[in-house]
Amino acid sequence: MNRVLVLMGGTSEEREISLQSGANVCAALEKKGYQVESLDLNKDNLNQIADIAPDVVFIALHGKNGEDGTVQGYLDLLGIPYTGSGVTSSAICMNKIITKKLLSYEGLPTPDFIIMKKNTFDRACFVVRSMVQKIGLPMVVKAATQGSSIGTYIVNKEEEILPAIEAAFQYDDEVMVEKYIDGTLLTASVLGNDSPCVLPIIEITSSNEFYDYESKYTPGMCEHIVPARISQELQDKICRISEETYKSLSCRGFARIDFMVDKLGQPYILEINTIPGLTDMSLVPDAARAVGISYEGLLERLLELALEKKG
Repeated sequence: MNRVLVLMGGTSEEREISLQSGANVCAALEKKGYQVESLDLNKDNLNQIADIAPDVVFIALHGKNGEDGTVQGYLDLLGIPYTGSGVTSSAICMNKIITKKLLSYEGLPTPDFIIMKKNTFDRACFVVRSMVQKIGLPMVVKAATQGSSIGTYIVNKEEEILPAIEAAFQYDDEVMVEKYIDGTLLTASVLGNDSPCVLPIIEITSSNEFYDYESKYTPGMCEHIVPARISQELQDKICRISEETYKSLSCRGFARIDFMVDKLGQPYILEINTIPGLTDMSLVPDAARAVGISYEGLLERLLELALEKKG
């Protein structure tokens, strides 16, 4: 195995971040001696994947039409192994609402939520009051299938609810209204296929109200604290929940699971990212470095796992 095709860019709202991830991946793999080719994927050049016929595809796409199972399905049809999770897991984890339903079914801790559909959403005042009664304030409004906190809004006042939902509907036809957890933001990076391991948990602080797009990708606006400033008992609990979540949702290769821990020390799963960022400011490379795995070593491990799952 030495011919690697890196898929990057794409057409989602996270295109610019994907280009950064892809450029880093290409440079690192070339440094390790791989024959690397990149493709800024769109509907007009999809057939180039078959023409290039790589040994393995490294998917550095984020968001819709890349992280949601669509590209994974195409590569399965071509019989080309690829990094990360398969079609089903990718599609489920990209959709926050389906993810929440499965987490609830599995008995895994996640904040209470309400689902809103664009074509049936009632903007009457009593609906707003009902949301406040069920979820409380503040609350979090999230577009169902966006990443990097795009289409996510924290609502502190009743009069802000409808504008936030309308804004989220600009990205998706389904919106989730979630209970706001006041506490510490943590993330657990998981690596592996059938026997996954959880890398050191990272605590995230942000200059903004929450860890939004600006905080994630602007130098100096967030801090990654490794290891997280939590008790060993809580670390062990989050590791157990992370491994169970990873297996329950059939993730492969790697994933990042975001948690909020409330003032009582109870962790809640916020979401699962099946193609976490690989930029200079990304979390998974930081977690890997904390256990002595270099950026290049992490990428090589992901390539090995890609071939292992097809074996």
